[in-house]
Amino acid sequence: MFIAYVVVAILLSLLLLASARGDITRDPKITDQLKALGVRDSWFVPLGLVKIAGALGLLVGIAYRPLGVAAAIGVVLYFLGAVITHLRAGDKKGVGAPAVIMLVSVAPLVLAIATI
Repeated sequence: MFIAYVVVAILLSLLLLASARGDITRDPKITDQLKALGVRDSWFVPLGLVKIAGALGLLVGIAYRPLGVAAAIGVVLYFLGAVITHLRAGDKKGVGAPAVIMLVSVAPLVLAIATI
């Protein structure tokens, strides 16, 4: 199970870092969608930094599992918030991506807990 955690943590971290890059560099594909949901410009960088923190926590969690558990919980909660934001804005088409990432984020959480 340890190897499974390592693989999933690395893949999810890469996904989080790619997503954070779009937030921090204010990629129009990302920012236009966020603005349509009512997210203020001033939130883009902090949201990206939270994703980076989650990615780093998952990676450090390979060596120190409690941090990996905490990071995985944070990532699940982050994307749960994204799903709720999409639903509140009535964006049923855009809810798919954050919902999938949220569900994928459960995998490192379960694997991290199983390998403590």
